[in-house]
Amino acid sequence: MLRRHRGSADGRAAGRPISLAPLTVLELSPPELVACAAEAGYDGVGLRLIRATAEEPVRPTIGRTPMIRETRRRLDDTGLFVLDIEVLRLRPDTRVRDDFGPFLETGAYLGASQVLVTGNDPDHSRLGDNLAQLAHLARDFGVVPNLEPMPWTEVRDLDEAARILQRCAGSGAGVLVDAIHAGVLVDAIHYDRALTTTADLAALPPEWVHYVQICDGVLPRPTSVEELRFQGRNARLLPGEGGIDIVAMLQALPCVPVSVEAPVRWRAPAGVRARAALRAARDVVSRADAGRLRLSA
Repeated sequence: MLRRHRGSADGRAAGRPISLAPLTVLELSPPELVACAAEAGYDGVGLRLIRATAEEPVRPTIGRTPMIRETRRRLDDTGLFVLDIEVLRLRPDTRVRDDFGPFLETGAYLGASQVLVTGNDPDHSRLGDNLAQLAHLARDFGVVPNLEPMPWTEVRDLDEAARILQRCAGSGAGVLVDAIHAGVLVDAIHYDRALTTTADLAALPPEWVHYVQICDGVLPRPTSVEELRFQGRNARLLPGEGGIDIVAMLQALPCVPVSVEAPVRWRAPAGVRARAALRAARDVVSRADAGRLRLSA
């Protein structure tokens, strides 16, 4: 039986759950990722049920396949929770119920609470309508869609994401935000590369923010979309090892669960990378939350 390791220096930081994102250990299948996260000491996991690029392996991760049933068994054995599932892309030809229903049903079976969504439609009015439909459908499965701005998508920054979310208000989505059962997902590297400020983060309705992704990045910032995409997918740094002020970013947002999304160019085994990422995340989150307490005292 798989066992979850608790009480070590790699454990939970300041009462805030820390989850292992799939991009950090992308070579692992969902059941392997659960085992890796449990061994490292994480509280939860993110699971990639739909691949993001053609270079990723095709895995049987939609429906109650043997792989998904094994993932559920390992979650039960370890006590880990599923923070989010990914990745849904809102495109011009998206048919929300037909395209996403089986994905959402699988996520509900695994116990997920959040869904990572990207905006790949230049028509923001149509994108907003589809997000609203997704939020309505997702409510039936107990999950919340969160729109993540990325500089190489059609929703490039937090301002664009917030305007789309405002359009959806009342329908139930989340840009890792919530007046509509939806939210906006803030990812540290995209936050930094878009020159978003902590004031921008603090201006978000707190109910929109359901979780946050952290990592770090090199300076100077990339100057081309191609470089931004490569760094975002392949060459980030562990939290606290680069030029992003993650502590200030976390302090500007509500105290929500943290997903560690840190694909680093380090040829160590997945378990070694996962443990290093958790140690780094724990330190950054602890400093952010300690500072939050001092400010509120």
